[in-house]
Amino acid sequence: MQATPIKNISVLGCGWFGFAFAKKLVALDYAVKGSTTTSEKLMLLAEENIQPYLVNFTADKIQADLDFFDADVLFICIPPKRNSVELDDYPNKIQSIINAAEGKSRNIVLISSTSVYGDENKTVNENSETKPDTASGKIILQTEGIIQNQLQQNFTILRFAGLIGPERNPGRFFAGKTAVPNGLAPVNLIHQTDAVGIALAIIQQQAFGRIYNACAPQHPDRKTFYTKAAADSDLENPEFLEEKTSWKVIESLNVPKFLEYEFEVTI
Repeated sequence: MQATPIKNISVLGCGWFGFAFAKKLVALDYAVKGSTTTSEKLMLLAEENIQPYLVNFTADKIQADLDFFDADVLFICIPPKRNSVELDDYPNKIQSIINAAEGKSRNIVLISSTSVYGDENKTVNENSETKPDTASGKIILQTEGIIQNQLQQNFTILRFAGLIGPERNPGRFFAGKTAVPNGLAPVNLIHQTDAVGIALAIIQQQAFGRIYNACAPQHPDRKTFYTKAAADSDLENPEFLEEKTSWKVIESLNVPKFLEYEFEVTI
């Protein structure tokens, strides 16, 4: 049985990733709806041929034209805020979004994070037990559980490693700093180009209904990677401690198996 073609995509949260992703979809002739929480950004979306929607939500309600959720695929691209109160509200906000989208969005993709894995000094993949060791990682895992429980088999979770790319130059992260800890620990990063590419591959192959770790396959140590990144940007080199204390290596089994995706940017 041939899959129903995907033509209409809604991107909830046109921030750093969501906006780049939405523009790529438009370039490939998808009909794209994009949301923002500020009226000032509506014109920016429209200029990129993204149908603009003003969407504001709390843990209790969503203020939006519900037509936004009428889509073949809804991408939820809203990371939790660092503020502790807003962080605690995050699962309920995502719950209210799913409630609004259910029955309207044929497929729902949650943009998540590899912070759901703790630093257990080992390699982890989609089959590994999740043991987050940060407050945000614990909240994100709780949110994943909500979408899995409510949507059963009709959910897709895309866990991004650390995102780098335009306006997120890793050379600036530690430039000029000294005694930076954990210098020999491996990095887990993904460039915006590949983050967009993997999300697009899920659509093109209609490979919904599973969890994907999205992380570049190269894992240089922190000292090597960030020192080179600083030098490439003509910034002062950082100085790292020669130690490997807490770490993890993020591996993906599902990206190569189900998407056959080839990374464009080497870390």
